[in-house]
Amino acid sequence: MVKNHTPVLSGGFFMRCGCRSGSRFFCDYLENGRCCRISSKGHQINEEIRDKEVRLVSATGEQLGIMSAREALQRAMEADLDLVKISPTAVPPVCKLMDYGKYKFEQTKREKEAKKNQRVVEIKEIRMSPSIDVNDFNVKLRNAQKFLGEGNRVKVTVRFRGREMAHTDIGRNLLVKFAEDCGEVATLDKEPKLDGRHMSIFLSPKTAKEGKK
Repeated sequence: MVKNHTPVLSGGFFMRCGCRSGSRFFCDYLENGRCCRISSKGHQINEEIRDKEVRLVSATGEQLGIMSAREALQRAMEADLDLVKISPTAVPPVCKLMDYGKYKFEQTKREKEAKKNQRVVEIKEIRMSPSIDVNDFNVKLRNAQKFLGEGNRVKVTVRFRGREMAHTDIGRNLLVKFAEDCGEVATLDKEPKLDGRHMSIFLSPKTAKEGKK
C-alpha cells in the first residue's frame, strides 16, 4: 500500500509495440491490444474509487476483466498493492494494481531527469554595418557558425547610419551572403526585414536529417 519505499523499478513491462513501429518501450497496460501509458494527471486510489464497475489490470499489465470497484479493491489488498485509476475517461474506467508510492517516486525521478537533460535554446545576435570589411565579416561569420553548432539560433543585424539608409540594398545583400555562407549548418527562417534603421535575419541550426541532405 502507499508508504515509503526504496527506489527500485516496478510498474509495467517491456514489450514490442505495434503503434510505435516495433520499438521497445515501457508499457503500463494493454487496452484492445494497444500499449498504453498511465495518465500524468492526479489519480484516484483505493477507497477514492467509487465507480460501479472498473476494468482491472494486473501489476504486470495483464487484463483481469471487468468487476466492481469493491472487488478490485479487495484484490489490491490481497496483493498488498494499491488500486489506481489510470484511465478515468474509459468506459468502464481502467484501474491498475500497483505500488503507488513507488510509482510516484519513479515518476518524480523521471521528471527530474527530463528537466536536467533539457537544453535552453538561446538567440545570439551578430551586428554589422553595411561597410564592414572582409576580415570583420569573416570573424562574425565564424562566431555565428559556432553559435549555430552549439544549437542556438542567431539573429544577424545590419544597422544603417545617416545616409546609409539610402542604400539598404547593400545591407540586404550582406545579410543574404551571410546566410548563404552559413548554409551548411543553418537554415534561413525569414528573408531580410527592415525595421527602422535595422535590417535583420534569423538563422536556425539544421537538424541532423537536414544536415545529411
